[in-house]
Amino acid sequence: MTDQSSTDETSAIPLSSPPTDIEARAYMQVWAESMAQVLGQIEGSPFAVECLAEAPAKAQPAEENDLRAIVFAAGGLRGEMSLRIPRPAILALAQLFLSEARDGAAEFKADHTDAVGELLRQVAGHAATALKPRWGEVQLRLESAPPPSWSAGASGWLAAGSGSAFPFGLEWQLSAALNAALAATARPAETAPSVEDSAAGENNLELLRDVELEVTLRFGERSMLLRDILELGEGSVVELDRQVEEPVDLLLDGKLIARGEVVVVDGNYGLRIQEMLTPAANRIGGAGMGR
Repeated sequence: MTDQSSTDETSAIPLSSPPTDIEARAYMQVWAESMAQVLGQIEGSPFAVECLAEAPAKAQPAEENDLRAIVFAAGGLRGEMSLRIPRPAILALAQLFLSEARDGAAEFKADHTDAVGELLRQVAGHAATALKPRWGEVQLRLESAPPPSWSAGASGWLAAGSGSAFPFGLEWQLSAALNAALAATARPAETAPSVEDSAAGENNLELLRDVELEVTLRFGERSMLLRDILELGEGSVVELDRQVEEPVDLLLDGKLIARGEVVVVDGNYGLRIQEMLTPAANRIGGAGMGR
């Protein structure tokens, strides 16, 4: 299967959610956009994936032969997400992933389950990269698992856009721990600081000026399948997603703060800053995301 570049057009349903759910919906929107990007690359054309608060039309009730997986989040976010993929959705996603003709009456094979598992791992890889600007470094590990024993802190569906030739709907649930971690990152409404607050802030800042922080230069990145990583050895070349003339990223504690060009200073690498990024520039927008 070739990796084709495409511009994904993710369709999001406006959700009416309480403030505590805003971050959970933003988190799942990243998953919707990541799935849209992976499926769009496979199909060779834009593929819309919707993030729904309610079950889509003709949603399949839970059955024993559903595919279930748990996504464990670590790093910037901690907790679990449960995914339930009904049998018809497994077949539709597998046929798309394997470039098979859409046939809802086709014989179900073990290869179909394996294909969806690999698809979800690729989506998780894209999602982990896309989560960085807002939540920092997040590691996502996907495993097959029985239905969760915990109560859901938030739930909803990811579904193919209306009119898709490969319709599907999969149900997601976030654990209370992950939902709480997301809620803790919610940005409160901005208020004008008082004179006392400003003075206290300046004093607190003085206390922090001598704290050492680690900064990192990022020349590029690439998502790789586990089997490709296992084949790496001495002399292997890993191609990154960035051209030589493109600026490199400067990260502070995993968050992108500036971009610039690499220079050499007294035999050591250095960075000449060309652009400082504002907090707003680090946030996830509503458009499709590149690799």
